Amino acid sequence: MKTIHIFILFVIVAWVQLFIPAQMIFNKEAIIETGTVYKFKTQPVDPSDPFRGKYINLNYDIRTHKTKDSLWDNQDDVYVYLENDSLGFAKINQINKTPLEINNDFVIAKVNWYNKNEQKLNFSLPFNRYYMEETKAYDAEVAVRDMQRDSLPNSTYALVYIKNGEAVLNDVIINEVSIKDYVEKENDLN
Repeated sequence: MKTIHIFILFVIVAWVQLFIPAQMIFNKEAIIETGTVYKFKTQPVDPSDPFRGKYINLNYDIRTHKTKDSLWDNQDDVYVYLENDSLGFAKINQINKTPLEINNDFVIAKVNWYNKNEQKLNFSLPFNRYYMEETKAYDAEVAVRDMQRDSLPNSTYALVYIKNGEAVLNDVIINEVSIKDYVEKENDLN
């Protein structure tokens, strides 16, 4: 009798351990399939940190917004409502402390600080890490950094799919080429 209970418990635990990651993957894929794609211009990346894993750390042009509401605390949620500009890049439509009843796509960002002199809210978007194959992550970060230091206009952006406040960072594009392909091409040239 005790063996049956242990076996049933084992089956339940095994099922939960498989179901939860599968559900997370399914949700991300559903956002990519049915969400709206936005291009976010990137800023120069931070140096690589070997303790955090193999990823590219991205900063975005969109990280501040003017507002007279000065009652923000560090790490508060801020609802950032987005739309595409005439060139297809994401721009902020508006921000709010609570969800609004409008049809615009939004992401939930975290407040960093409020600059009272400039009346600007600084925040962090929830998709600032792009994970890559271990052997390519450092080369990719160097490629992004080098492209942003170039004298040419910034041609590096992130493709992010957004639906119902959820966001999936799908790719990073350099000169209209996926960063995965760009790194491979650069490595082939060297």
